[in-house]
Amino acid sequence: MEKTPSARTAFAPLVLIVALFFLWGVANNLNDVLIPHLKKAFFLNDLQSGLVQMAFYLGYFFLALPASVVMRRYGYKAAVIVGLLLFGLGALLFYPAAEVRQYSWFLAALFVLASGLAFLETSANPLITVLGDPAKAEQRLNFAQAFNPLGSITAVVVGRQFILSGVEPTKAQFAAMTPAQLQAFQTTEAHSTQAPYLIIAAVVLAWALLVALTRFPHQAGRPDPDEADAGLPAAQAIPALLARPRFLFGVAAQFFYVGAQVGVWSYMIRYAQHEVPGMGEKAAAAYLSWSLVGFMAGRFIGTAAMSRVSPSRLMGLFAAINVGLTLVAVVVGGKVGLYALAATSFFMSIMFPTIFASSLKGLGPLTKTGSSFLVMSIIGGAILTTLMGAISDASAINVAILVPCACFAVVGLFGFTAGRANSADLKAAPAGAH
Repeated sequence: MEKTPSARTAFAPLVLIVALFFLWGVANNLNDVLIPHLKKAFFLNDLQSGLVQMAFYLGYFFLALPASVVMRRYGYKAAVIVGLLLFGLGALLFYPAAEVRQYSWFLAALFVLASGLAFLETSANPLITVLGDPAKAEQRLNFAQAFNPLGSITAVVVGRQFILSGVEPTKAQFAAMTPAQLQAFQTTEAHSTQAPYLIIAAVVLAWALLVALTRFPHQAGRPDPDEADAGLPAAQAIPALLARPRFLFGVAAQFFYVGAQVGVWSYMIRYAQHEVPGMGEKAAAAYLSWSLVGFMAGRFIGTAAMSRVSPSRLMGLFAAINVGLTLVAVVVGGKVGLYALAATSFFMSIMFPTIFASSLKGLGPLTKTGSSFLVMSIIGGAILTTLMGAISDASAINVAILVPCACFAVVGLFGFTAGRANSADLKAAPAGAH
């Protein structure tokens, strides 16, 4: 029988791993600042600027299963170190991307960075469960989860102050610029990304070194042989998962949820500037910041409400409310529409972990492979955000909000049906950080 790590031996590793939730919150939500920034710097349309999220979430999609393989073969700690190294490398690549002023280089840097996050998200959550008393694993996960929206808020504040320049020439002013002036403008805008990402790279790589040098409990250094799915071959697990309709519905719900979340946050600044004439990019970014504060508050309030209401049913109710709020953003618009769109973050807060937990319920030996599929479903953030950009270019940004509206409808349907399928006391243990 495995010995539970003592509080003393697990404390330092726990601090190092909990901090990862903050770090990938920063990385995820800097994209919401990068999209309008790179759109301006490279004269992009909404579809082209949406490729930021496409490149980012493709990293998640392609690296989720390899991360699971590394974790299974070499242990949680090794997967965390690989993830941090890729994360740091991706952040470092922003420096040459800004020097050459090529949009494709920024996209490549984001892909590498997100590949590292795929490793971190796949390994950090289960690692926290073995770093301490198993009876308190859910409390540790809730505690770690709280640092993710804090990182998200930090990202928008930092991006607003150090990446967004506040310089927004009109089309007429752009047309009047000489080639030298245009080049100088692009250079200044591109270079503003260098310092923040170099600092991120330094912190992340230093964290990788700390993780490597810190003695972890032996459960973290290798796969736990007591785990039910420790030796189940993927060739057996995948067909078994594909035969489970409720699990597949959960994967689909996660796909649409992440698409809605990423789409709303990616285009909130764009929506604000479109619907409130004269609003600058920094003022618009403030709405995104407050929206993320609502997301963090919703995570605490929603978790508390789950002691009285089935998590899946609560999620269904929250999703239905968001359908209404996004319709207000589409139809009413203006400041009212902006407030409604910002309010959706509060109700999104519980969706990712609740879908994750509901989808994995009862999988037994299929749990670890099932988790990888749910991480892969994050690709919805790439596909649906790109779709929103295409709709915005063809029509208007408020019309594009119909995409997250439809996504929330799917999440609501899953929530209400999962609420009937699961036991009333299902608790949504945060298995991801979105």
